[in-house]
Amino acid sequence: MYEGIIAEPIKFRGHNGDVIGGYLSRPLGAGPSLECNTIEGRKGSHGGVVVVHHAPGYDEATREITHKLAVHGYAALCPNLHYRENPDDPEAAAAAVRAAGGVPDDRCIGDVEGAIWHLRSLVPSNGKIGLIGYCSGGRQVYLAACTLPGIDAAVDCYGGGVVMAPDRISPRQPVPPIDLTANLGCPLLGLFGAEDRNPSPDDVKRTEEELKRFGKTYEFYSYENAGHSFFSVDRPAYRQAAAIDGWQKVFDWFARYLR
Repeated sequence: MYEGIIAEPIKFRGHNGDVIGGYLSRPLGAGPSLECNTIEGRKGSHGGVVVVHHAPGYDEATREITHKLAVHGYAALCPNLHYRENPDDPEAAAAAVRAAGGVPDDRCIGDVEGAIWHLRSLVPSNGKIGLIGYCSGGRQVYLAACTLPGIDAAVDCYGGGVVMAPDRISPRQPVPPIDLTANLGCPLLGLFGAEDRNPSPDDVKRTEEELKRFGKTYEFYSYENAGHSFFSVDRPAYRQAAAIDGWQKVFDWFARYLR
């Protein structure tokens, strides 16, 4: 497969029709072959992946994740969830969001939904959509997968806040995502560090119990000697072995459900 990609910042419509920024990477080649040649599944067309960035914001490391997904045959769009706070300075925007108590859940859902529609509008697109998120983005992936219809696969990478203590519930984040597990509409892959504190191993266990209780399709993996952000090559928390195995599991998951 030809591995050339094109990557660029774009604008698209998110929550309430707001125009927000994002970063799109997509293959220049034909893409992975599919078994059908219909409008719903065009031969040689791409699955789409919405990349939900971590709490530090819309940064270089997250944009590089979209590059990696594009090289593997997916159109990947990372919406800038902090765009409204400061479209020109992602670090200042992230600081403003933290000070305000995080991204409002309803706004996040609207922005992710807008990203999904944009990916489905691309040619070629097979119409299949996956979500992947890291840190707070993992929580937001869980939330979106339990809220939005038509998602084909989701990946939660150490999403802190799926399980929420009562004192963390706020007008911006009014419902713990775990309480919405019955509505999960797609297979879920979870990748965690055994030394993480948020989510803690107990949080992961409780989430898994809920998924089992509602008969959901999921796979969870926890890596020893790894904590939060073990995928982050630019941080001391990076753990090579866990990240390499985790990426393999991500691509196996998306190959299973997005092609």
